[in-house]
Formats: sequence, C-alpha cells, structure tokens
Amino acid sequence: MEMEPASSSGSSGGSQPHSMPSRRSRAFYRFTQQNLPACKPALTPGLVIITFLLLGIIFVPVGLVCLHASRSVVEIVDRYDIECIPEQYQSNKMSYIKDSTISKDCKRDLKVQSHMKAPIYIYYELENYYQNHRRYVKSRSDKQLLHGLKHRDTSLCKPQEMSNGLSIVPCGLIAWSLFNDTYSFVRGTTAMNISRKNIAWKSDQDHKYGKHVYPFNFQNGSLIGGGKLDPNTPLSDQEDLIVWMRTAALPKFRKLYGRIEEDLNAGEVITVHLVNNYNTYSFGGKKKLVLTTSSWLGGKNDFLGLAYAATGFSFILVAILFALIHVKNPRPQGDATFSSWNRKTSAR
Repeated sequence: MEMEPASSSGSSGGSQPHSMPSRRSRAFYRFTQQNLPACKPALTPGLVIITFLLLGIIFVPVGLVCLHASRSVVEIVDRYDIECIPEQYQSNKMSYIKDSTISKDCKRDLKVQSHMKAPIYIYYELENYYQNHRRYVKSRSDKQLLHGLKHRDTSLCKPQEMSNGLSIVPCGLIAWSLFNDTYSFVRGTTAMNISRKNIAWKSDQDHKYGKHVYPFNFQNGSLIGGGKLDPNTPLSDQEDLIVWMRTAALPKFRKLYGRIEEDLNAGEVITVHLVNNYNTYSFGGKKKLVLTTSSWLGGKNDFLGLAYAATGFSFILVAILFALIHVKNPRPQGDATFSSWNRKTSAR
C-alpha cells in the first residue's frame, strides 16, 4: 500500500488565498489614516484680498437696499399712557386705573407726515413688560385651549386655574392678563373702518385653539387682570386672545390690533378715540399706539440693512489694509517655508 505524502502547513498548496480588502474597508482605512482626497487651497495674499473685496462689494449694496426698504416704511408712534390720565390723577396713576367708576376715554390727534398706502397696520406697543418670565410663560394649558373642559389637568395654570370652585377657560396668567385697550379712528367727520380679522396666525387658529371651545368662568374672580372674552364665540375665532397668547421674547414688543384698508394722505389729522383700560402703571410700563405701513422686507427695522452695510464696509477696509501690507512687505517668490510646506502637501 502506498502512503500519500503529508502536506506541510507551510506549503503553498495547503494555504488559503488571501482575500482582497473590500472597497468599503479601503475607504475606511483611508479615512482613519486621514488619507482621503481633499482640496487644500493655498491662501495667497492676492486670493485673500480679492475674496474680502468681493464680499464687501456684494454686502454693501444688499445693506443699502435693505435700508432703503426700511426707510420707505411710514410710521406714526404715539405714547398715550401719560397723556391720557386726567390732571388730578397725574400724581396717583394707580388710583385712576383701578377705579372703574372713572371714565377711561381719551382722544388723541395724529398727524400724517407722509402718504401712507393701505393696508395700514395698527399695533399696540408695550415696554418693560416681561412676557418671557418663566412663571408667566408656563401659566397656560395648550390642551385645554384645544379641548376645553374635556381636559381637566390644568395644574400648570396656577394661580389662575380655578375661580369660585369652577375651572377657568382659558386658564393661566397669560390669558388672564389679556390686553384690553380699544381704539377707533375718525377721519374728518367720518369713522374709519378697522379690520379685526386675519390678525392671528392661521396655524394657531386651526391647530391650537378649539373650534368648539368657548370661554367659561373667565374674569369672574375677585381680581380682574385684563380684557374679557365673548362667551358665545369659540376660542379659535377670538383673534385678540390668540395674538396675545403668542408671548414675546423681549420686554419691548408690538402686537397687531387691526388694519386700516384705506390710504392716508400727507398732512391729514386723524382723531383717535381710545379707552385707556390696561394697567401698566403698577410696573412702570409704557403704552404706545403705532400706525405703520410695510415694505417687501416687512416693517420698519434698520438693523438688517445696517448689519449688511457695516459688514461689507469692514470687508472692504480689511482688503485695503491687506493690500497695503502686501505692497509694503510682499512675500518673497522663493519663500523656503512656503515651498517646503507646498512640497509636503503635494507629496501626501
């Protein structure tokens, strides 16, 4: 019987062929070894100067266009919280605002300086009013606003959760402190129409406030905070409330009251009949009435235009400064340090 020779473990015949690394593993290896292809631009002085100069040339015109759009907006701003207090109550404003037997009616004359094209937006502006306070922001129930009395967990609404043993709808400090000054406008001898519809976000009306949720037991406590609500109108249609419930981030803010749908001519005098109900005197706040037009960029705000223009001018100044430095101290053509660095990066 013939014996077959035993194959050694080191022989080529018995060894398994080495599998080639996959494309994914090769890419992972190159990634971990930082050997992936990359763009490594050499920032020469000329390239840096041109880049800053181009950015400045782009930013400056954009800033000027934004500034022009902001300056084209016509605004009338009238602070009335001091002027609308009778002379005998100037030294004791709190007794005036808290006394419900005293008439709060006030008349203001506003002169139109430039032609105002419809629509003209009516805002009320409050200052030193911290709607972003943590306790104030949390004092609301979004589920109750959507479902009404069906949602019973209103613990977040404290201290305006219950009144006379009954739930409050809408509950919470935000709704309780609803702004309640009112405005009407007279042009000559004719009362002007003010549109109070479509002043709130459509998404808020459709998705955050119930169409079958009605105010209940609201402002029936011993301490009244602000405006009252129509108990026969669902919350989704009470746009004053919806606008107010979207809290402001800063202590000075404006909220939309309505729109005037007719042009106002330059030189006209508009008479405003307002009711000065809202108490801002207890915390040193300010109240202003604002009539304003709008542009394609929105309302009157110079910040965006000034920011673009200032940034563009800064880029141009930096480009000029770099150019002067480069002319005075140019980089040598045979710079050893730069050449050696360039050779190393090319070798990689």
